Amino acid sequence: MAGEQQPEISDNPAESRYEARIGGSLAGIAQYLRAPGVIAVTHTEVEPEYEGRGVGGALSHHILETAQEAGEKVAPICPFFANYIRKHPDYQPLVIEKQNG
Repeated sequence: MAGEQQPEISDNPAESRYEARIGGSLAGIAQYLRAPGVIAVTHTEVEPEYEGRGVGGALSHHILETAQEAGEKVAPICPFFANYIRKHPDYQPLVIEKQNG
């Protein structure tokens, strides 16, 4: 499709989520929890009309790049986010190791 827009990603700390917008419309969100040095992605959701347009991948990529730049680790609680990391093993070092109780 010609003119396919890339989602614009922004952090909305008040809502504890990253938001993806296409043409000003909310296309998807990635909810997170923060701890010192760690961002835990708990849920990724894409609006039905934007599915299959790379919105979830764009959100995941943005979060991982942001964490990498900030020297943070990620905790992929969300299955979609965890799967994205599996498909992009360069990001594997950012995944926080599970602490054994």
